[in-house]
Amino acid sequence: MLSTKSSYLLGFLFLALISLVQAQHSHGDDHDEESAEEACAAEPLEDYNLSMRIGSIFIILATSAVGIFAPIILFRIRPFKAGGVRDQILTVGKFFGTGVILATAFIHMLPEALEHFDSPCLSEGWRSYHAFAGVFCMLASFGLQLIELAALSNLDALAKKRALAAQADGAKLDIEGLAYSKVEPSKLQESVSPHEHNHDGISTDGHVHTAGFLENDDKAMQNMGTLILELGILMHSIIIGITLGTTDNDEFTTLLITLVFHQFFEGIALGTRINDLGCKSWLKPTIMGSFFIIMTPIGVAIGIGIHSAFSSNSGSFVLAQAILDSLSAGILLYSAYISLMSIEINHNVAFRKSPTTQKAICFLSMYIGAGLMALLGKWA
Repeated sequence: MLSTKSSYLLGFLFLALISLVQAQHSHGDDHDEESAEEACAAEPLEDYNLSMRIGSIFIILATSAVGIFAPIILFRIRPFKAGGVRDQILTVGKFFGTGVILATAFIHMLPEALEHFDSPCLSEGWRSYHAFAGVFCMLASFGLQLIELAALSNLDALAKKRALAAQADGAKLDIEGLAYSKVEPSKLQESVSPHEHNHDGISTDGHVHTAGFLENDDKAMQNMGTLILELGILMHSIIIGITLGTTDNDEFTTLLITLVFHQFFEGIALGTRINDLGCKSWLKPTIMGSFFIIMTPIGVAIGIGIHSAFSSNSGSFVLAQAILDSLSAGILLYSAYISLMSIEINHNVAFRKSPTTQKAICFLSMYIGAGLMALLGKWA
């Protein structure tokens, strides 16, 4: 009889415990929902200093211009001596920029994307999977690979077409001159050298040597990598500009100082890569540099314009930040590892044959660039 009562008592206590846990869990969910609503509610910006925001536009404009055009001007001052002091400075700046780009992706973009995708301001569907940032980053890298493959395949087809045309033109010229030169038909093929270049700079073996923007396959890949690199930087720049334009006064000064260094270092990174395009005129470097210079100030101007009716905690803005940062991270990581590190270091015969001291200086400058950008990640 006692055991039966004990069983009833234990059963009652067990049911009571389950009810208590369920009530606590329900209360916790209600509390979490209330906390999420409070966290995602629009926060009015008090004492919004408009003059400081307008001033920041010009500060960032000037800093970005110095960062990107300093290496471009230094490279284009004539005469330029390969292996000279300026060449060594630009080489160090190039590897410094590689470190900056890597750290920008790893420290500034990917962690922020992970944080945004975990925001309580997003719907449950977005927060049900913890690796959306990695997914979008991966998709960006896959997309870039397909774009590069399509572009290079088109370049190969164009080269083959022009090579066949060059062979036909060469054979026609030889046939027309046969009556005058008495060349034997059996030697006609020998007159067309497999490595002879025509006026278009295209050899008959199908390799393109254009005198314009795309000199060869390697140059085409390098140029494409620079354009893709700038795309990733511009996507991130407009987001950080909007963030600066809508932040409160307590964080504004710290964020502005951080972005000044951020834009300066990124400008050096992009400017040294623009030099590798080998443009003869100032037009293309000026256009590319101008896009970099104005993008963050445009973001700041947008932030100023929408700050009164804008909430940085809104789900749509948080999601846009998360996706753009993820895509930008994928673009920069792909560019850094494929175009900047693999091609220019591991697969660069000249770099491999360079003195050990020079290689050590290049690697050290790359690590310093990455370290400085990683340090800036403490504040932004």
